[in-house]
Amino acid sequence: MGNSSSNIKLKGDKFIEQVPSIRDKTLRINLNENIYGTFAEIGAGQETVRHFFRSGGGSGTIAKAMSAYDKDFSDAIYGIEDDGRYVTESRLKRMLSIEVELIEKRLKRDKHPNKIFFSYANTVATIDFAKQFKGHGWVGVKFQVEPEEEYNEIILHIRFKETDARLQQETLGILGVNLIYGAYYKYNDPKKLLRYLYDHLDKDQLEIDTINFSGPRFANVDNRLMSLQLVKNGMTDAVMFGPDGKNILPAAILYKKNILALRGSFRPVTQVNMDMYEKSLKMFLDESKVEKDNTLVIFEITLSNLRSEGEIDERDFMDRAELLCELGQTVMISNFQEYYKVVEYFANYTKARMGLAMGVNNLVDIFDEKYYRHLSGGILEAFGKLFYRDLKVFLYPMLDDDGEIITSENLKVHPRMKELYKFFAYNGKVVDITDFNKEHLKIFSREVLKMISDGNTGWEQLLPQGISEIIKEHQLFGYNPNKVLIKSS
Repeated sequence: MGNSSSNIKLKGDKFIEQVPSIRDKTLRINLNENIYGTFAEIGAGQETVRHFFRSGGGSGTIAKAMSAYDKDFSDAIYGIEDDGRYVTESRLKRMLSIEVELIEKRLKRDKHPNKIFFSYANTVATIDFAKQFKGHGWVGVKFQVEPEEEYNEIILHIRFKETDARLQQETLGILGVNLIYGAYYKYNDPKKLLRYLYDHLDKDQLEIDTINFSGPRFANVDNRLMSLQLVKNGMTDAVMFGPDGKNILPAAILYKKNILALRGSFRPVTQVNMDMYEKSLKMFLDESKVEKDNTLVIFEITLSNLRSEGEIDERDFMDRAELLCELGQTVMISNFQEYYKVVEYFANYTKARMGLAMGVNNLVDIFDEKYYRHLSGGILEAFGKLFYRDLKVFLYPMLDDDGEIITSENLKVHPRMKELYKFFAYNGKVVDITDFNKEHLKIFSREVLKMISDGNTGWEQLLPQGISEIIKEHQLFGYNPNKVLIKSS
């Protein structure tokens, strides 16, 4: 799997570079007389450093390799974590920092003036004997690019997909080599570095659901954009970040939570989005078994809503994310087009109650059979997956062209879907939001967006408080103060 040769091949009239083999990567690092560091691997053997030993010349790269498997030994070396756990981000960071301190302390600069030090570490749990939990882990590297330069850091969280511990170990070893190689030879292009993590690996072997870059070489890297790349490249189905704009591990924040999710384009977020959020949250918290302290609200944007002329508009993504974060919200970016996949994803982490807040148009779309042709059981299979969990839909009304308010009582679905709709609607799975603000029903994001880009006025009051100021200050969504001046003059 990791031993293909590295060379240049002619394809048509173009030369294309082959992906270097795992041995080529380790050998290139080993033969670089300045790269020198330590390996600390816990939970899956010393799989990464093994590749460096085998390729030859490892004595010029490997200062130390260790595996502190015994918990008492591990605690004696790295200290005791506050939560008592070992497969955590904080544990990995502590391992990296302590190992870097040790190498700096033990190897004097006057003797090694040209060395660029690194520390690679992982702390993982492979699949259990019952094969109920496939395993996960934290992997990272702390490294210099120039002698005595401040250290850079790349930290990622992985989830294993293979169902054999030995295969998981091999996968982890290849990933570790790719990470160290990328740190030294692709640090100036983080997007490429990210893609190269899967050299000689397949997406069905490994999922990377969180990644963070830090340090002087990554000063201009926006980790939210790197999260977007994970989803865009198919490395994971969803990523999340909090109100502070930082990436967060989905498993950590979703675990055993009651979840209320709102899907939208939020381009931009409007008063109607916030009215739907506030009213649906109030209703959700009134449900039995739902406690405020254990409830998480998620604003979800699907990748299909981030596309502009077939390509992902990253600037547009950043604009929406910034506004939602300013409103104190948790954001999820997903690859899920269908709602049932969102629910299935949440169900991986919690068995508590779930709610979906949506508008009438979204609910009508759910009852469109065209979205489920790929399923052998069609729409019935999808609805089984969507509603067999403890889930409710909180439905925000819509104003039609005739001025009539459309709710669950009078919305129209395809004639073939009528009985199916009645079954779910009349069994309490669909609940109308009744205390809505009628004036907000006239607000549509696409119209607000056009007003902003056209240089019109009056759109400010259609948005949540403080949002229009941010749009103007950063000139988001095509806002141009010169257009406004021309219009008003």
